Amino acid sequence: MTAGRKATVFALLGLGPLALTALTATPAAAHGSMSDPVSRVAACYAEGPEHPTSAACKAAVRVGGAQALYDWNAVRDGNAGGRSKERIPDGKLCSAGNDEYKGLDLPRADWPSTPMKAGRHTFHYKATAPHKGTFELYLTKDGYDPAKPLKWSDLEARPFAKVTNPALSNGSYVFDGTVPARSGRHLIYSIWQRSDSPEAFYTCSDVVFGKAGGGSAGAPAASAPSDRQIAAGAGRSSMDMRHHDHAMGAADGAHPDGASVPVGGKRLAETGGDGSTAPLAVGGAAVLALGAGVLFATARRRATRRG
Repeated sequence: MTAGRKATVFALLGLGPLALTALTATPAAAHGSMSDPVSRVAACYAEGPEHPTSAACKAAVRVGGAQALYDWNAVRDGNAGGRSKERIPDGKLCSAGNDEYKGLDLPRADWPSTPMKAGRHTFHYKATAPHKGTFELYLTKDGYDPAKPLKWSDLEARPFAKVTNPALSNGSYVFDGTVPARSGRHLIYSIWQRSDSPEAFYTCSDVVFGKAGGGSAGAPAASAPSDRQIAAGAGRSSMDMRHHDHAMGAADGAHPDGASVPVGGKRLAETGGDGSTAPLAVGGAAVLALGAGVLFATARRRATRRG
């Protein structure tokens, strides 16, 4: 091998890892849902997306389809930026205004529920992709009627629990809060606002205070999905390949309502940074490949001249 060809090979070998790094520099997803008290979407997913057992979860699937349950960990708004009350309309709090999850907004008093009592409670939030941020938990006011669409005015004005960057234990965020006194059926609404992105996640957890507990009045007790169930349904989730509008400008085909947009024929993961990462990575790889080609051509010309 001539010196020129050796130089070309070494150049290509050096550029290869850089190109591979650029191509694989796609951002990670950030998803999760409340597991104690169990969120509506998590409870219905645990029952089985295709054939849920409770009347409420069956109704949710009829309205929104089974895919919403496979995507149980992504009830979100990619552009929330701390403006949840401005962006999510009344009656659509449980879906976060996302049409995919509209079945979760059904007003009914038989959603699977979790027993709850006033006082100190340890909350668990399953984080399938952890990120830094703040959790706020709101409880419905006295007089809350679960048979009516949930409105912001149904919730207390201030969260009864608020924590930033809680401890992560066995795949769940764990934190304490003091639950106000209530009686009967109520709802705990959570907002997880990321600090490294405008993205926020939302959950509705149906709870029952008093002796009746979960499962009363025809409503079954809610159960969180097991790790085995989560793993079994992961292949059916569309969330791990989505790329949303807050990561791309309108010129890139973003949808103003936060729907995912295709990039390069695939849907990319939700990111906490600049959404141009993926296109930039591909572009960077192309530049590196072009540079390698130029080096190769130059070396060949030199070798020909020497010959």
